[in-house]
Amino acid sequence: MIERFINLRNKKYFHVIITIVIMTIILFTLGVLILRYHVEGETNMPFCVSKISIISSAEGYDKEAINTKWAFDISQSNDIFLYLDKNEQYDAQEIIKSVTVDNFQIDAKQKENIKIYRPDSTEEKMIFKNKQENIVQKIEYLAEGQSNLKQLKISNQGGIIAFRCSYDNLAEYTSNEEEIKHQELLAKAGVKLEDLKMKVTFDLIIELEKGKKYLSTINLDFPVEDIIEKGTTSREITDLKDIIFKRVNN
Repeated sequence: MIERFINLRNKKYFHVIITIVIMTIILFTLGVLILRYHVEGETNMPFCVSKISIISSAEGYDKEAINTKWAFDISQSNDIFLYLDKNEQYDAQEIIKSVTVDNFQIDAKQKENIKIYRPDSTEEKMIFKNKQENIVQKIEYLAEGQSNLKQLKISNQGGIIAFRCSYDNLAEYTSNEEEIKHQELLAKAGVKLEDLKMKVTFDLIIELEKGKKYLSTINLDFPVEDIIEKGTTSREITDLKDIIFKRVNN
């Protein structure tokens, strides 16, 4: 019996079978790891998104009034704030080089009227202003010692970045009323909530000084709650299990 096994082991096809079995195990293990990474992404990020805050509001922009006291172009704006924190469980020292939001994809009825705005660098009392020069396709925050939204700066150990997604030229409203409350403009102009709904997808990219780069694709729905009725609404998202980062390079 032992001699038969030795003879079998010495035969060429026996070695081929063993090689195939080993290769199959390796490929299976590799496939499981790739699938797990595709589903879970990076499980120990140096920095992570801890919270997303959204403020939805209505705004009226003055235009020339003809035979009325007031005339407005109405926009519905959604201000997004992303909080990036250092992962205290990460055992190495890392420094942020930049944080970028890019590759915006918008699903809405009139997506040609939806614009992405960076924070305004000139206004003192407001973070955002819907001006032509503030319209962007992507926003890059460079890392420095301290965060500064208006200057597109973020602390190299984490901080806040922000952008606005605005439904511009949504409707017009004219009135002879003595006082106009902007939070009531959507209702007064007869705008329907279903006409405002949009889904926005974008990439969030964190680049570190050592060259590592991580990317996550984030999906958000706007506006928050019933803005027609309330005028201004807000939401904080802390359940962020769907935000999965993957390594772009090493």
